[in-house]
Amino acid sequence: MEERELESFRNLLQDRRRGLLAGAGQTVHRMTDGKENFPEPVDRAALESDRNATLRIRDRERKLIVKIEEALDRIDDGTFGICEACEEPIGADRLRARPVTTLCIECKNEQEQREKR
Repeated sequence: MEERELESFRNLLQDRRRGLLAGAGQTVHRMTDGKENFPEPVDRAALESDRNATLRIRDRERKLIVKIEEALDRIDDGTFGICEACEEPIGADRLRARPVTTLCIECKNEQEQREKR
């Protein structure tokens, strides 16, 4: 892969990581501002349900941040864009769609088929 393409992926991944981290910080701030005082149990239950959903989303984003950091490490060590299973190059279209991927489309399809069994 050309250096220009790698830098483009690096910038994309770093921007995505910054956005996810900023969103996480805002969530923490909103959850700790202490402005909620709901005397009605239904209102309190709705707030707790919303918080749980937000925390599940943030947990998924935390896992994505780890994958982003791993992808950045692969860019640094020269293995970005190489399938971990077959060691063939991962298609540029697939990398643009999911830059944290570690498998080419063929190996990913095989993995999904094995998981279904």
